Amino acid sequence: MSQRESQESTPQNVPVVAVVLAAGFGTRFDPSSPKQLVSVMGKPIVCWSIEAFENNPRVTDTIVVVNPQVRHAVERLIDDAGYPKVRMVIDGGAERVDSTACALDALAAAGIPPIAKVLIHDAVRPFVAQSSIDGCIDALDQFTAATVAYASTDTMLLTEDLGERKVIASVPDRANMFRAQTPQAFRFAVIRRAYELAASDPDFHPTDDTRVVVDYLPDEPVAIVSGSETNMKITTQEDLPIAERIASTL
Repeated sequence: MSQRESQESTPQNVPVVAVVLAAGFGTRFDPSSPKQLVSVMGKPIVCWSIEAFENNPRVTDTIVVVNPQVRHAVERLIDDAGYPKVRMVIDGGAERVDSTACALDALAAAGIPPIAKVLIHDAVRPFVAQSSIDGCIDALDQFTAATVAYASTDTMLLTEDLGERKVIASVPDRANMFRAQTPQAFRFAVIRRAYELAASDPDFHPTDDTRVVVDYLPDEPVAIVSGSETNMKITTQEDLPIAERIASTL
């Protein structure tokens, strides 16, 4: 779907589907305790993320992608909370992109229309703002892909190897530097096609879904949606006190 097609074919009742990726077992956190199930202010991290989409009236459906080892635990949390938008809980894959591929396959099998808006979100970013979710949904009226990103306040350095050391190769203009966050949003036909093209590439190892579109559908511009400092990714134990402080303000 081209940008023009996106603009000209946006019925008011187009599905808006959130895909919450909760399949990772972060070795930097605690290999024996998946961080998605760790509680922040008494609520499991995965529930914070699910509720962000539950609380947005424009999101119609949610899919939660989990590690098979914790599927029953996540299903119990969802049943206990009674999240009405969660349509299915599915097993993910070995890597993040495998989990996204599993979700796309499930959506295709469910008959989702090509123009549906799909928002893919890391479960371990529990404090995504409603303005970012709305921004993604709105951006897909004009573009076929969009990502939440936060403007860098630090000077970024591009490096190269010099012997055993890294040295500075260049200093990009900070005004053009952003830190990628999630959700990352796409028209279903576009993200599905990007993954189909990527599947034939043996060197396919992107760290997020936007990269798949940038690499394999380079003619599709990806819009930037404003993120926030609080849309943090919980990666290590040291992130938990920060998460607790953020949660206490919500």
